[in-house]
Amino acid sequence: MSRIGIVDLDTSHPGAWIPIIRELGHEVVGVYDSGGIYQKGYKEIFAQNSNVSKIYCSLEEMAEEVDLAIIHSCNWDVHIDRARPFINCNKAVFIDKPMIGNMRDAMILLEWSKKGYKVTGGSSFRYAYEVEKVNKTYKEEFGEILFVFTGQSVDDFNYGIHAFSVLQGIMGAHVESVRHLGTKIQHLVEVTWKDGRKGIVHIGKTNKNFKGQAYIVGTNKTELLKIEGDIYRALLENVLPYLCGEKEEPPVPMDELLEVEFMALAAKKSWENNGTRVFLTDLRLNDPGYDGYIFERSYRLAKSSNALVRSEI
Repeated sequence: MSRIGIVDLDTSHPGAWIPIIRELGHEVVGVYDSGGIYQKGYKEIFAQNSNVSKIYCSLEEMAEEVDLAIIHSCNWDVHIDRARPFINCNKAVFIDKPMIGNMRDAMILLEWSKKGYKVTGGSSFRYAYEVEKVNKTYKEEFGEILFVFTGQSVDDFNYGIHAFSVLQGIMGAHVESVRHLGTKIQHLVEVTWKDGRKGIVHIGKTNKNFKGQAYIVGTNKTELLKIEGDIYRALLENVLPYLCGEKEEPPVPMDELLEVEFMALAAKKSWENNGTRVFLTDLRLNDPGYDGYIFERSYRLAKSSNALVRSEI
């Protein structure tokens, strides 16, 4: 059993994940909240409702007392700072999606990973049971997977990252380039792998929100894949054994995990440059990326006006 600390209560994820964490045999010892989204007093209500006994006043204090921190900050630009106290104490860290919004922070995660720190994260859709089933059975059922079309509503990055995650989860790593094909309500993005295979991602705000789906084209068959299982449980079942020391290797290597964010960053760079094809190797440390502080402000306003979809993913 590992002692787990929850960092920031911004989204619906902390409340949804804690019961699963306990069912999987671990203890949630406390929470920390920076107050970026909710007003004073929310963390006390959350802790009481979630039966969590301790509220931490500092990350450094939490880092001394837990084995693992799960970071749920909706502002991806603070993820590195939230994780650093735990890395400094050689504690494991999970960073909720999107892990980073720029190349500078990505390089820090890669450096931590290369140094042997236990750090992982990303979208729960990457570990969805349906995606896992495709990976286990596609050789027999699909043959070679040639093309995948997937989409996600709500926004380009915070939710859009799910679509890129499903795409990579099915098609695998080693993406070469990304190209923005145009915008008709949503952004249409083409992703090309080094071996020539392609996928399409549809991301952005729609009139009605929907959960991710993927249309898979293989040499043996085609199929519409609906993500309908418990994605949170699927994620935690995959990552906790690694983070809690039961497995040596991460379920997905850090460079492969970050490729999902790199696809999204390349897509943004492409549509800002009139649909120019952007190779992942074209991404630079000084690229602006996605601004987590702007997203946090809009997220806070949406929460306060009760405009945000309640069934967050």
